[in-house]
Amino acid sequence: MTESSNGLPRAMRILSAIVLFAIGGVHLFLVFDGVGGVLGVLFILNAVAGIVLGIGMLALRGRLLKIDTVLSLLFTIASLLALVLALTVGLFGITETWTFTLVPETVVIDAIAIVVLAVTSIFALRSRQATGLSVQA
Repeated sequence: MTESSNGLPRAMRILSAIVLFAIGGVHLFLVFDGVGGVLGVLFILNAVAGIVLGIGMLALRGRLLKIDTVLSLLFTIASLLALVLALTVGLFGITETWTFTLVPETVVIDAIAIVVLAVTSIFALRSRQATGLSVQA
């Protein structure tokens, strides 16, 4: 794997961007598929966030990239948690069922994204610590 100047492997950044684009794409598809109201607005915000974070994963460097990796991980955890809450106890008065469009697929994509983004975040945070150690030495 080729590493960038900050120690974060390029392949992990690309894979992270792909899963973020997938999350954003699923939410955008659901809006175009007819989800409206408050849920539609929230889905549009999730789509924009996924796309912006994915672009950041590819375009940012240094400290901003590290911030993007952590924010992306938190965004993905929040996305999956919101879906699980909607499936179980409801969220903002909205309840969801497993048979609704792309629900099982979304759970799988979000779970994979959490693993990918956790690894990417670890790489990013380790590179910062290593940089800090080499400066002191």
